[in-house]
Amino acid sequence: MEMRHFDEQHNMFRESFRAFLGQEVLPYQQQWREDGMVSRKVWQKAGAQGYLLPWADESYGGLGIKDFRYTQIEIEELMRIGEYGFHLPLHSTLVAPYISNHGNEEQKQRFLPDCISGEIILAIAMTEPSTGSDLISIKTRAEDSGDYWLLNGAKTFISNGFLADVVVVAAKTDPNNPRAIGLFLVERGMEGFERGRLLKKIGMKSQDTAELFFENVKVPKENVLGDCSKGFYYLMEGLAEERLIAAICNIGSCQAVFDMTMDYIQERKVFGKTVANFQNTRFKMAEMCTEIDIAQVYVDHCLAQLNNGNLTSEAAAKIKLFSSELQGRVVDECLQFFGGYGYMEEYPISRAYCDARITRIFGGTSEVMKEIIAKSIGLNE
Repeated sequence: MEMRHFDEQHNMFRESFRAFLGQEVLPYQQQWREDGMVSRKVWQKAGAQGYLLPWADESYGGLGIKDFRYTQIEIEELMRIGEYGFHLPLHSTLVAPYISNHGNEEQKQRFLPDCISGEIILAIAMTEPSTGSDLISIKTRAEDSGDYWLLNGAKTFISNGFLADVVVVAAKTDPNNPRAIGLFLVERGMEGFERGRLLKKIGMKSQDTAELFFENVKVPKENVLGDCSKGFYYLMEGLAEERLIAAICNIGSCQAVFDMTMDYIQERKVFGKTVANFQNTRFKMAEMCTEIDIAQVYVDHCLAQLNNGNLTSEAAAKIKLFSSELQGRVVDECLQFFGGYGYMEEYPISRAYCDARITRIFGGTSEVMKEIIAKSIGLNE
């Protein structure tokens, strides 16, 4: 598909970011997968090049670029090389806006410049051992103790969990109101804040996913974002954007897997001819090409809606659902063409296969997305 919504400036940015990844990411991917996390240095190098929080105002050290297409380009290029561990979208687009949108000026001055430079790495902690998408049921509590909030609880499956210097932690603030949730900025080194084991996953090996524990952590009042009872609503505001980001990742991965499969089937020979010469191969590839192109058009449409401030939760749910399910089909169909080689870890297709399975779960499961869509068309329980 040739027609996209990028201009010359976007294309120049893509070339620049692709070159950055080629120099600072590609050579280290295998080591990062073995370590279970990326290097802190790559965050600082990305910050020095202006790739972190490009939307932030110049007064904090950002570029002031509000066009989300630049974030889309970063995600697509990361997916082109299969890099999920260097989680720029989480840091720049999912977590930092909570500080920008709901923090006071002192908090913005204290945190945003170092987030932009890469000196501070961000994470957000919502999921708990017994709670996934059901935010109202979280058990982590924060008690008002005068000069500080006393934080107790545990979180799991936290991306950037090991590397994060500042974690936005969701915690209940009123035992009588299940929707009264506060967002607390918990900093590395705070007494009582501990990280558990680095979780071993079947995919996304370079993404540091961790358990976090909070035992009588004294969080200063100046580390509370906005109204201490409105965190639930703050989090809801960011869900549509989060799901669009997931969809951009999903379709970017689909395209990368499709491209590597195209190269392989035209070289690999069986029974005296290339795999591409078989009718089944041609039909399967034609179907996948069509579906990926259609999904890309809807992703670009949703991104235009986001740029205009009109992206709805229903539209985001639709593309998150469709893109993640499509990704699962694409990686499975494409791995089949690789035969036994596709099952070997050294082949990128095998890693893409393992990486893809979680996309139907995180950011809201496919089942949750279907419920949102069903309610939007008037189908309720």
